[in-house]
Amino acid sequence: MKTILNVIWLVLSGFWLFLGYVLAGLILCITIIGIPFGIAAFRIGVYALWPFGYTTVERRDAGAPSCVGNVLWVVLAGWWLALGHITTGIALCVTIIGIPLGIANFKLIPVSLFPLGREIVRTDQPFAATGW
Repeated sequence: MKTILNVIWLVLSGFWLFLGYVLAGLILCITIIGIPFGIAAFRIGVYALWPFGYTTVERRDAGAPSCVGNVLWVVLAGWWLALGHITTGIALCVTIIGIPLGIANFKLIPVSLFPLGREIVRTDQPFAATGW
């Protein structure tokens, strides 16, 4: 079922979200200061390409720099990305077949708001990355 949803997601919105995040990542990587944000954008882009079967978990080893980076990210880009995911999710939830896709868009909101200090893992092993 995850594969079918991922293929439908890829055709309807995943590919375009992926391209948007990759473009943003390339622009952010132009400056040395923006490289961590660019890497986060690439990570979110891959997650947005194939979201079913994956989830995000907090990294316990992420410290103060990721917190400061998240504040900058929310102010500069995260707010607009979250609004985009909200509007796209609502639009996808209009049809019955689009409801799982809309929920996947809503699932992308936290990671689009606070990407630093989070890791994307498979849903069958959510605690593998945290060392629990």
